[in-house]
Amino acid sequence: MTDEQHIIEGCKKGQRHIQEQLYRHYYSMFLKICARYAKDMMDAEQLLNDGFMKIFSQIAQYKSEGSFEGWMKRIIINTCLDYLKSKYLKNARNTKTDSDTLIHTEPDNGHNVYAQLAFRDLIKLIQMLPDMTRTVFNLYVFEDFTHRQIAAQLQISEGTSQWHLHQARNLLQQKVNAIHTIKRSVS
Repeated sequence: MTDEQHIIEGCKKGQRHIQEQLYRHYYSMFLKICARYAKDMMDAEQLLNDGFMKIFSQIAQYKSEGSFEGWMKRIIINTCLDYLKSKYLKNARNTKTDSDTLIHTEPDNGHNVYAQLAFRDLIKLIQMLPDMTRTVFNLYVFEDFTHRQIAAQLQISEGTSQWHLHQARNLLQQKVNAIHTIKRSVS
């Protein structure tokens, strides 16, 4: 029996120490996913815990077909999407941003500042996006969903999905350019 099979069987039997081992192993990876969908780290941690609760309660349904990590990742992503649908998306189908979070700057003039951003900084920028725009961006960029899949998942048109992706890229570029401008002026 492989380590993964041992962990799966232990979780199916409800063995707490095995569940804790699984949780610790995937905590960082899955928290990063949750952080991309959440407004802040407190919400991300709640989504992570909710996702693991679903993993533990549904593990008997895992039939060892395909990647176990992929199966768990799908549950985590669906937990995030369910949360967004219930809490945000009902009221956030508008695409206006809070004027305080949108930074207007000059174009970057070809300098690539993305490489200078730390992962946590990029996550903070993504978290500042409007809810629907952030969700479409995450599904398209990080989860490799097509616009058709996003439209079906979020119950929007493909054109609306494309618009949100374009909007996310524009807003993120503006925010990155603003950071770059600030760093240049400080240096």
